[in-house]
Amino acid sequence: MSESGAEAVAAGAEAALAAVAGVASAASEAIGSGGSGGDGGGAGNWRLAGIAGAAIGVVAAGAAAGVAIERLTVGRGMRKRARLALDSTGPYGSLRGTPGKAYADDGTELYYEVDEAEPDAVPAPRRRRLFGRKAPAPVTVVFSHGYCLNQDSWHFQRAALRGVVRTVHWDQRSHGRSGRGVAQTVDRVPVGIEQLGRDLKAVLDAAVPEGPIVLVGHSMGGMTVMGLADQFPDLVRERVVGVGFVGTSSGHLGEVNFGLPVAGVNAVRRVLPGLLKVLGQQAALVEKGRQATADLFAGIIKRYSFASKDIDPAVERFAERMIESTPIDVVAEFYPAFTEHDKTEALAVFAGLPVLVLAGVKDLVTPSAHSEAIADLLPDAELVLVPDAGHLVMLEHPEVVIDRLADLLMRAGAVPAGATVGGYGSASSSTSTAQQG
Repeated sequence: MSESGAEAVAAGAEAALAAVAGVASAASEAIGSGGSGGDGGGAGNWRLAGIAGAAIGVVAAGAAAGVAIERLTVGRGMRKRARLALDSTGPYGSLRGTPGKAYADDGTELYYEVDEAEPDAVPAPRRRRLFGRKAPAPVTVVFSHGYCLNQDSWHFQRAALRGVVRTVHWDQRSHGRSGRGVAQTVDRVPVGIEQLGRDLKAVLDAAVPEGPIVLVGHSMGGMTVMGLADQFPDLVRERVVGVGFVGTSSGHLGEVNFGLPVAGVNAVRRVLPGLLKVLGQQAALVEKGRQATADLFAGIIKRYSFASKDIDPAVERFAERMIESTPIDVVAEFYPAFTEHDKTEALAVFAGLPVLVLAGVKDLVTPSAHSEAIADLLPDAELVLVPDAGHLVMLEHPEVVIDRLADLLMRAGAVPAGATVGGYGSASSSTSTAQQG
């Protein structure tokens, strides 16, 4: 994207964000009226719903990227063709492993994939057989993704660690290839971080029944790890040998201002809960509107995902596709969980373990202050604040995240010192672009 184009997107995003409260209120009234007023009124309603859906998908989730394909003045047809071209050529999200299924306590099907380590990559002591005993199970690294994303959001880290260490990537309920939450669709039970923690436990039981574990979570995935620790502290103490928190929070997310002025934040907080409920009941209408307002959607959400100006357009489009695949009713189901989330006390379960806490300095969704607060409660944790990085730091600065993860795995005994982790770094490489606390 040209510099002027980037400025146009940013300006458009700022303008849209400033009007979020008004759009949200109007959309709520429009949808609540059932789209009356003839074809013209109906078209206006679903377009307005799309704008509100775009704003909510960003402000509530903050987990996607806008497509960088020239300035907004380019014709709609050209932008559509450019997106299709990026969809067909981008390799991101193409990594696949051995599939498996776990089942949550409410019957929800949870999809996961396993990448096994190459025999030569396992540290020698773990390969040894003593007195005929079976060699101990290798360390398994389990990645949990964020809100409105899926397991493919760890693409770069997965590529770098492939063959070096055993990994498990899974899709949270109602995301990716996992099934819709049974409790939500049948019993209308709200999603909670506690439920996500139990979901992770089900995945561990199915995919990692034995052996040491390193848990890595981004955003909602980090909260999921905390939810696991809160409910299953003995499991963590007995089997977890390392933890990575990336762009996440232990609580007080209701105080985040998302970079909005005070008046805008207050308006969004006042309108959002009721509006989400309405939009969740009008999913088909909102999805149609989201498609029609794709450029506004892309421009706004770019602001909440990346801070750098030189992101690969294919990476941006890859991230945008992930959030596009998340239905608005799923967005609505999950949002309340974040304002209620508080797992500060659960962090004590991780005391004494190798811990990485990493965040983008310019993250507007889970501000870096939240990561600093986590690190303050875990004095032995490594705190890494990445300059010029937003919420999707693992896609924006993959080499930094990979480097620090490699170091965490080395400290946890998952990989030997100096092990190569793909083309992005090694356990012994340096990170001159990150600030370490």
